[in-house]
Amino acid sequence: MLKIQAESNVPTAYGEFRMIAFAEVETDWMPQMAIVAKNTDFSKPVNVRFHSECITGEVFHSRKCECGQQLDAAMKFIYENGGIIVYLRQEGRNIGIINKLRAYALQEQGLDTVEANLQLGLPADDRNFSSAIEILNILNIKEVNLLTNNPEKIKMVEESNIKLNKRIPLQMDSTKESASYLKVKKDYFGHLLDDEDTINPS
Repeated sequence: MLKIQAESNVPTAYGEFRMIAFAEVETDWMPQMAIVAKNTDFSKPVNVRFHSECITGEVFHSRKCECGQQLDAAMKFIYENGGIIVYLRQEGRNIGIINKLRAYALQEQGLDTVEANLQLGLPADDRNFSSAIEILNILNIKEVNLLTNNPEKIKMVEESNIKLNKRIPLQMDSTKESASYLKVKKDYFGHLLDDEDTINPS
């Protein structure tokens, strides 16, 4: 069972947030995180983003995915409109950075993101969003507006005790490096992506 292990106010480029670390034990150095905008009204539907860790996109600004851009857009939106980012330690769709780089190497040989994972003997997507639901329950959140394009995240909320008020699309412009990745998201995983590029939430 997750518990709040630590929390603090953290100033960022987008404004100050309350950052909360959740783990079963305080010695867990890879806790799940909640980044909470200070103007969040918990009595109304709360804007929520479930975001899986992506060191290549968020830290090193890889152009192979839109994860870093999505996190930036979500932080800006949530700071301005209130809400929470639940940051899940699920690097590379939960295969870890070493396997992710191995999959990247296979993609250089012509495989797509799913084919590369499967060739490595790994699942196409091994993420689980139950921890995100647990965190929302700990924070006593009853109703959400979910910032996502992922139908699995929508399904997880709909099957929980938390009410889904609406979905807010979070689609980034594609690049030549990310076009194939986004196509797989849409065609294989059923992500709710428009054929045309769309804007960040505003």
